[in-house]
Amino acid sequence: MSERKVKLYKLCHAYCDERIVVAQKAIESLQISANEETKSSAGDKYETGRSMMQLEMEKYSMQLEETIKLKQTISQIETVVQTDTVQTGCLVTTNQGNFYISISAGLLKLGDESFYAISPASPIGAKLLGLKVKDSFTFNNRSYTVQRIE
Repeated sequence: MSERKVKLYKLCHAYCDERIVVAQKAIESLQISANEETKSSAGDKYETGRSMMQLEMEKYSMQLEETIKLKQTISQIETVVQTDTVQTGCLVTTNQGNFYISISAGLLKLGDESFYAISPASPIGAKLLGLKVKDSFTFNNRSYTVQRIE
C-alpha cells in the first residue's frame, strides 16, 4: 500500500477525532451554562435562552453522532485495496486533482500535494466509482481523466 494512502487514512481519522472533540466540548459548555442559568424575574427571557441552548445542544449532538458514523466508516475502509477500478479506499489521480475515496473530509494536504477526501456517495465520488485508468467523465462542465489508481 502506498505511503500517501496510509497518511491520508490517518488524516481522515484525525479529522473525525477533532470534530468529535469540538462537538463534545461544545455540548459540555452548553450543559454547564444551562446548569448555571437561574430563573430570573424576566421569565420569558429565561425560557427563550434555555430554548436556544437546547437547540444548540441538539445541533452539536447531531454533529457528534454524524462524526462518530464517519469514524466508523473510515475504520471499515480496506486500506490495502489493489484494484484496476476505482472503489472505496482508492487514491485516484486525475488531470483535475487527487481524490481519496473514503469519507467527506474535504481538502487534505500532504506536503505540497493536495487531496480531496470524498465519499463514494458524493456526486463526484459516484462518477469515479468503477472507472479505470484512462477513463473519462464530465462533472460541473469539467472533463476528468483517471491517470492513476492506488
